[in-house]
Amino acid sequence: MCQLNVVMEREGEQETLMEAVTGLEVTGQGIILRTYFEEPMTVDNASIKRIDFLGGSVVLTADTADNNK
Repeated sequence: MCQLNVVMEREGEQETLMEAVTGLEVTGQGIILRTYFEEPMTVDNASIKRIDFLGGSVVLTADTADNNK
């Protein structure tokens, strides 16, 4: 079974958003994170920066006005 931790990276700092994530879906409304026992979380205005399968983590980065040009 593969579960990942999802973190948000801002200005070089990382904040854990959700642990033991079993599903991740990119939609028009944002990135939806799912686990077995918690309600889904939608992360708005974010992009996937890096996925580390060996380390078990997904790093998101906040979209800024500059990134949307």
